[in-house]
This record gives sequence, C-alpha cells and structure tokens, in this order.
Amino acid sequence: MYADFLVVIAYFCAIFAIGLYAGRKQDSLESYALGNRSMPWWAILASIIAAEISAATFLGTPGEGFALRNFTYVQLGIGTLLGRIIVGRLFLKPYYHYNVISIYEYLEKRFGVTTRRWASITFLISRVLASGTRLFFAGILLVIAYMFATGNEVATPAETVVIYLLALTFITIVTAIYTTLGGLKAVVWTDVLQASILAVSVVTTLVLLFVSIKGDGSVGEAWATICRTLGDTSYNPCGVKNLQPGKVFDFGLTGKGFVEDVRNILGSEYTLWTAFLGATFLTMATHGTDQDMVQRMLAAKDSRTGTRAVILSGVLDIPIVLVFLSCGMLLFVYFSVNGITPPAKQIEIFPYFIIHYLPAGIRGLLVAALLATAMGSLSTALNALATTATRDWYRDVFNPRATERQMLRAVRWLTVLFAALLIVVGAITAWYSVMDPTVRILPIALGIFGYTYGSLLGVFLLGMLTRNRGNDWGNVLAMLAGFAVVAFLEICGRQEIIPAIAFPWRVTIGTLVTFVVGCCFRTPDSSQS
Repeated sequence: MYADFLVVIAYFCAIFAIGLYAGRKQDSLESYALGNRSMPWWAILASIIAAEISAATFLGTPGEGFALRNFTYVQLGIGTLLGRIIVGRLFLKPYYHYNVISIYEYLEKRFGVTTRRWASITFLISRVLASGTRLFFAGILLVIAYMFATGNEVATPAETVVIYLLALTFITIVTAIYTTLGGLKAVVWTDVLQASILAVSVVTTLVLLFVSIKGDGSVGEAWATICRTLGDTSYNPCGVKNLQPGKVFDFGLTGKGFVEDVRNILGSEYTLWTAFLGATFLTMATHGTDQDMVQRMLAAKDSRTGTRAVILSGVLDIPIVLVFLSCGMLLFVYFSVNGITPPAKQIEIFPYFIIHYLPAGIRGLLVAALLATAMGSLSTALNALATTATRDWYRDVFNPRATERQMLRAVRWLTVLFAALLIVVGAITAWYSVMDPTVRILPIALGIFGYTYGSLLGVFLLGMLTRNRGNDWGNVLAMLAGFAVVAFLEICGRQEIIPAIAFPWRVTIGTLVTFVVGCCFRTPDSSQS
C-alpha cells in the first residue's frame, strides 16, 4: 500500500507544479481561456485524448468488453473520425475568422445575440449535467479502495453514498485548484502528463492480464484458453441478451423486413449504421459545438494546427478503444479461469480487479491513471464552463465595462462555483447508481448530450451551411423543436408506445429537426455574413 500511496502523491505533486508554473503571467481572459493561442498541436492532441477518456470511458469500456465479449462498440470509432474531419474542415475556420473566445460568439455574428445566449445556456446546463454525471464514475475506484483498505467490503447504501460524496469532493477541489491557478495552459499540460500515465497503465494491465492467463503454459495455450473462454456462451454473468462473442461488425439487419430492420437499427447502440450516422453527428456536436472540446483547438496558433490535432485524435481513438475493450475481455477470461465471482455492477468490474488483484505499485499507477482521466475531463469542463459564463454572461450582460483584470477574477470565481455544482450532480448520480445496481455507465454518460446537443449542432450547421436561412427567434423555435422531438421519442420509447431510440441517434434526430425548422425562417439582410 505504501508504494501505491507514493505513486499517487507523486502524481498530485506533478499536477500542482504544472498548475503553478502555467499560471504565471496571466493578465487577461484570453490568456486564461486559450493560453494566448500558443499551444503546440501535439499537446492539444494529448489534451483532447485525455479529456475524451473520462472516468466513464476508463471504467465503462472495459465493462462493455466484459459483458459483450466482442468489439462491436469500436464501430463507433468510424463515426468519431468522420465527425472530427468535418469539425476540422467546417467549424474551425469560422471560429478563427471571427477570433472568438466563446464559440457561441459566432452565433451572435451570424444570427444575433438571442441565438448566442440560448446556445450558451444550453451548453452550460448540458455540460454541468454531463460532467457531473461523469464525475461520479471517478469516485468508484476510490470507494472500492476505501472499503478494501478498511476491510469494510459491504456497506449500507447510505454509507456508500457518503463515501462517494467525500471522494467526489476531494477530486473536484484538487482539480479546481490547479485549473483556477493555471487556466487552459495548466489544463493542457496536465492532460499531457495524464495521457502518458494512462497509456503506460493500461498497456501494463493488458500485459499482466495475459501473463496471468498464460500461467506456466505457452503463449499458444494462453491464446487457446482466451478463445475458448470468450466463446463460452453458457457463462453470461452480465445477462446480455443474444450474446455473440467475437462479433466485430453489426449491420443491424433482422431478416424480418424493412420496418423491423429500421426499428432494430434505431434501437441498437452499436451497429454500422450507428457508426456512420449516429456517431458522426454525436462527434460533430461534442467536438464542434461544445466549448469544452473546441477551446483546446482554439488554443492553437491557427485553424490548420487545430484541425491536425482533432483529426489525429480521431485516428488514435480506434486503437485506444480496442485496448480498453481488450482489457474487459481479458478480465472476463481472468475471472472465469480463476473462479472469481464478478461484482454485481458492471461498472465496478475493472476497479474491483485493480484494487484486489494488481500488485502494489502497479495498483497505484492505475489509481493515478483513473484520477488522471477524471481530472483531465473535469479540468477542461470547469475551464470551458467558467470561460463561457464569463464571456457570454458576465461581460455582455452583467458588466459590459469589465476590465481584463475583472474578467480574470470573475472567471476564477466562476470556476469555483461550477466545481460546487458538479459535486452536487455527481452526488445525485451516486445516489441513483447505489439504488439501481443495474445502471449502465456509457449510455448515461453519453446519452445526456442527446437531448440538447442536437439542437446546438442544428443551429451551428444552419449558420455554416446556409447564407440566408435562420434568424434569432426562428432559431429559438428550432432548438426547442429539436429538444421536444427527442424528449417525446424517449418518453414514448420508455412507455413502449414506440420502439426505444438508442442514445447515439438522439443527436442525429435533434440536429435534423432543428436544421429543417430553422430553414423555414429567413435571415435578415443586416445579419447575413
């Protein structure tokens, strides 16, 4: 345990040192929010990857690999790459052309201040809910570690929620400190460190899992054991319906006719149709209309540098997901071969293995890696939320004559405020998860965006793909229509009035509805650009 403790302490010392160093010479909102647009492309690339691999991905993707025993989830990587190419080629140039700090400034220049404020508040609410939900997942490993260290492996639901609350508060306070001190520069450079720790820890875990399965036998025998165990459909601890081990591509075809095929495709999370359409729209929304992600790209010196970083992150996304899925599948083999009963909750399988079966030192490295993924996502969320609130609301609404020093002070205080809000959302999510052990991690973490980000993406595409369509109040109606249709379909699906719509399709549907409704309104001549 002492070795683990030393590794984690070394990690915290490193991120605090980076935060203090990066915070030097900050004298404006732009220096805090964009690092004076001086970040190298490779650092931005590492930062994007570190932010994407949140605690939800770190725990959820191995959980998906353990439960499904196939690589169908990796199909979504096709859409994530296509979406990033579109973001780099279509979105970044206008942002750089208008020299925006908050990307919602673009909407004011294209349509008017009302569209900007509606989009800005939509982002703020969505990001608080989504990041707060993801924050809960960061506490899972700390809770299991605490129970393991104290010998209290079984706690009451109330005790578990309290432990979660303490863990989430600790993680958020530490992250808020270095984010407040160093701004985006601290976020990016700590992300570089966090991405490095993550890569080393996950590869080490893969090797250790394979070696433990190999035992005293040969590599060939180990591979045969892996294939035989993964193909055993009689053992299905997660209760997955229609389990198909080894499956890679899923066309979603049922053989029961066109209508049934469409129903199955829209209700399935991981098919090729989802990969090419649902995941593409989802990525365009999260990487093109979300201040959290775009802010990193705007820290580059020009749009070409930002484009290079975001597209390369999409290229690397596929092997990264393969590694995490492979961890989950090897975990299934490890548990099966050694007769270990997995935790009841799918999301606790990977952290349970880390705490109970990894050797000291390596265990500390994995704990540091999970903290790194959680804090990487959290720090950028805090920075983006505070930047958007300062630029779009504090300066333009509450204090139009604010000086750079006043805005710098405001953005730091707002970082603290949003940290508190995320703790509240994370605590509520923890309570929900403790009360419902069957909850699945990835649909929750990704599904939140589906209700609102389609509206955001639709209005941004309206501005970028048309010259004279859309206006302030027409865009408001369009965004409300996009949200209403997605919410209606989700409610009807839950009531089994119509087939349920899988979370990757929500953004696609919301985008198309928003775009079509927005096209019904003409842009005033004075607003056309």
